[in-house]
Formats: sequence, C-alpha cells, structure tokens
Amino acid sequence: MTDQVIDVTDLRRVYGGGFEAVRGISFTVGRGELFALLGTNGAGKTSTVELLEGLAAPAGGRVRVLGHDPYTERSAVRPRIGVMLQEGGFPAELTVAETARMWAGCTSGARPVDEALDTVGLGKRSGVRVKQLSGGEKRRLDLAMALIGQPEVLFLDEPTTGLDAEGRRETWELVRELRDNGTTVLLTTHYLEEAEELAERLAILREGRLPPGTRLPPYRSLAELGVTGHELAGRRLVLRTDELQRTATELLLWARDARVELGGLDVRAASLEEAFLRIAKDAESAADGARAGHLAEKEMAV
Repeated sequence: MTDQVIDVTDLRRVYGGGFEAVRGISFTVGRGELFALLGTNGAGKTSTVELLEGLAAPAGGRVRVLGHDPYTERSAVRPRIGVMLQEGGFPAELTVAETARMWAGCTSGARPVDEALDTVGLGKRSGVRVKQLSGGEKRRLDLAMALIGQPEVLFLDEPTTGLDAEGRRETWELVRELRDNGTTVLLTTHYLEEAEELAERLAILREGRLPPGTRLPPYRSLAELGVTGHELAGRRLVLRTDELQRTATELLLWARDARVELGGLDVRAASLEEAFLRIAKDAESAADGARAGHLAEKEMAV
C-alpha cells in the first residue's frame, strides 16, 4: 500500500445549472496524518469531502482513497472508512442505543455498542430518544457512529459545530488519540483554532480553489514558536509574540527547511500605541476579575 492514503488530482465538482463548487484542486494525505481543509461556508469543503467519501462522482480529475476510486470501487473503500457528516439524519424516534445497534448491524467489524457510546460520553444517555438529544449530543452520536467500524480513514465534516467549549476540547482529545493510534483523519472546519490544535498540515479552500501559500509550520501548536496570538486575513497571517527574536528565528528556519519563500515577511516590535492598548486591556481584565472575586466573597459572606 502507498503511504499516500488520500490522493487528489485536479478534482472538480459541478452541480445542476453549471455551478462549479470544486475547481481543480490537488492534495495528498499521508498514512496516520491529520489533514485539515479550512474555509468559510460555501468554500467547497463539504463538496470535496463527499467526493472523497464516494457519495458522488467527480466532474473531472482523479481521486484515490486507500488506493481505490471511492465511487466506482465503493465496496473496497467503504468498510475501511468512517464518515461524520454535518448532520447524521438518524431516526428521531429511536433511542441512542437502538440507533447504535442499527448502525453496527450495517457496519463490518463493528465495535461493541456500549464501547462506542462511552467513547464519546453518551453511555448514560443510551435510553434517550434521538429527538430529545441536545445539538451537541447529536454531534457526539454522529461521531460515535463514524467510529463504530474502527476505520483506517476518518472523515470529519465540521465535527464540533454545536458543541460547547468543553465538548469541543473533549472531541479534540479523542481525535488526537485516534491520530496517535494510526488513524488517518481528514477534517473540515471553519474554526482556525481547531485546525491549529489538531492538524499537521492544512489547506485553505476559497470559492472551490486552494489558494497558494497557505501552509503553516508543522508544529502541533503555534505556541511552540512563542506565539501568543494570531489572526488570519485572506493570505496574510499575523502572529503576536512576547519573544520576537525566537519566534522570527524559528519561523525563518522552518521556511528554509520547507523551501517556502516568505515574500511578505514583516517583523517588528509593537508600537507604543499597541503596547499601551494591550497594557490597558490587561489592566481592565484584571480589574474585572478582582470585582468578580469581591462579589463572590460578599455572596459567600451573606
């Protein structure tokens, strides 16, 4: 088997009326890698992933998953992949356990239902009907069903939409564990923080195309560069750091090793105005925290 688990070349997708949602994109995903497709709503992320999952035939180009065409050789691909769509569409009247048993019965090599539900924190909700689940719980159920077949390749389409902050980070930990155990993961998201936390490589989709120059350093977190904050605006990435020299050095060393030209590189210390505004903001935050603590003490005293 090739080390390129997903291989996409000049992929195109056209809907009725001639709308071209995916316009000739190419990329590869290696075995055991977590690769992210970033983009705003309507950028073409879901349209791309559906072609990789074999749910539709491409209008042009070539796609291979685990060495097979996922559409024409679906029987060779489907048992080895897990798919988490943006919405599972499970029958509303079934309970969580009934849904899992139904899905397991249609899945080759399914893991025990209780184990699948416990993995995503739904073990205690097994008797609840799907229609009674919260939005976040429904996303957990979608993820459990994507994992029930213990897939080699996992497609996650906006997996944390509807989850609160705690649920999002729990999902991140689960995805990291899957990746560390050798599962290849392709993730679509419009959360930059999510891609930064999880992805080893990423690509940005815009109007069905992959803009050039969207690679970021392959660090598990930009914090390893000394970065304390960042903003992404189009093709311009702004990094903030308290260790300007170290961050700039690490970034330049990465660019050299990756043979990337940072044509728009601009390294500078914060202006007096920027420094003043940050200090003022930090002071205001500290004051708010002190006021909150004082109120809490008063409440406890009462």
